Amino acid sequence: MEARDPELKKELDATLRARHELGAEYEPALVESFLEKIEQRLDGTVDVRVRREMAERQMAAARGNAKPGQGEGFGERFGFGVISLILAIPLSAIAAVNADIQGLVVCWLGIFGVNAVHASRGLPWIPGRRRRRSSDWEE
Repeated sequence: MEARDPELKKELDATLRARHELGAEYEPALVESFLEKIEQRLDGTVDVRVRREMAERQMAAARGNAKPGQGEGFGERFGFGVISLILAIPLSAIAAVNADIQGLVVCWLGIFGVNAVHASRGLPWIPGRRRRRSSDWEE
């Protein structure tokens, strides 16, 4: 088996030599120390990957060609719908008390309008929106 990281292999060899020289009573401390080094290495690698991905997303957003899956998902749309329905209850009550049926109709037209605009974001057939080409979906 070939080591992918020569520095980590050196650390493992040093840990095993130290365990051999110090004895089994120091084994937990040596293993803990080695695992901390591995964890630090993994954290550094993940940090670099996350930063790279964030930079790529920012560049894609700046160019206006975000990849699929980076926009809103089902959870965001569902949450928006639920919140708008929850807010519709007190708004309907206020509108009905203050302006009778006309106020209630205006209130529900507003709620419908906000939800329709939110649902139509990013749809290619809306005027003024850029149509996605098949090359936009490729990575």
